[in-house]
Amino acid sequence: MRSIIVVVAIVLLGACARPARVPSPVDPRGRTGAVAYPANPAEPHLANLRMLTRGGENAEAYYSPDGKHLIFQATWPGLSECDQIYIMDVAGRNPHRVSDGKGRTTCGYFFHDGQRVLYASTEAASPACPPRPDYSQGYVWALYDYDIYTARPDGSDTRVLFRSPAYDAEATLSTDGRKIVFTSMRDGDLDIYTMDADGSNVRKLTDELGYDGGPFFSPDGTKIIYRAYHPKTVDQIADYQRLLGQGLVRPTTMELWVMDADGSNKHQVTHNGAANFAPYFHPDGKRVLFASNMADPTGRDFDIYMIGLDGSGLERITNSPEFDGFPMFSPDGRHLVFASNRGDASRGDTNVFIADWIEHPVSAGNNLH
Repeated sequence: MRSIIVVVAIVLLGACARPARVPSPVDPRGRTGAVAYPANPAEPHLANLRMLTRGGENAEAYYSPDGKHLIFQATWPGLSECDQIYIMDVAGRNPHRVSDGKGRTTCGYFFHDGQRVLYASTEAASPACPPRPDYSQGYVWALYDYDIYTARPDGSDTRVLFRSPAYDAEATLSTDGRKIVFTSMRDGDLDIYTMDADGSNVRKLTDELGYDGGPFFSPDGTKIIYRAYHPKTVDQIADYQRLLGQGLVRPTTMELWVMDADGSNKHQVTHNGAANFAPYFHPDGKRVLFASNMADPTGRDFDIYMIGLDGSGLERITNSPEFDGFPMFSPDGRHLVFASNRGDASRGDTNVFIADWIEHPVSAGNNLH
């Protein structure tokens, strides 16, 4: 049985972070590739499910533009004691580290041509793993001093792309490779920004008090989906600002929002008061997949859902008693990759899974009721 603290830690770390758990020892050099995983009749959108990693903490797996590789972050005891960025092929073979092993890294993503990758790292602040946040104040997330880097897929030619004396992370790219969207505290609050792919022309898109983050472009680059926590009451605002001054945030309730790529026409997508995070666009650009604990009164179980940008058509995609999150479609829309605690050999294991996407399943067994 997993504690509520474990699950909330997953949520707090959101679209570019990892569960605060104790993974089993693992050596990726012993992996032999994807392993078939039993199908779940309550998950008719997913077929031919395979587990790509086995042991440790593995998540945030995102496709290369050609659909042949995945970039992800992982903690493998004995090899990496806090998250580092790795690349493997879509069959789970040949994993290699991209980041240099210093500090903590997060949010790996491929450039549109596949020739470079993007990620955030704390290595400039310190080569050591930063300390975990102080949970004596409740469920909090540490705003580490990340900077945004680029490198070649083999880990060479590392360069700083964006740096400020604050949190800069959660960076992803538009499909045409022209724009990067990211979250930063450079102006004193957690807001979403865009910049050109070379780090120039930085523009702030959100300005409401609170945490705006986890942004992704729509397939046509015209919209951005993100998650947000905007404190409203006097007590909520005071708590948010107090924690922010300590380099912490407590986003235990997050809703999904969408806006145009220039920051205009913001509107809220979910209104369930739950912890909704890790949104990613469906290939049609009209729906998004995301993770949420909305169906579990205890708040412990997270599954993947799909919803229209207007808030209609809510549908449950995964139906497992374990955590499921961080969904991403392959470039051709035929496959879905996600992270899950299902099938963990040891308490604390989070693994990357891939499945064939069935757009119109025969069964309707994945509804909310």
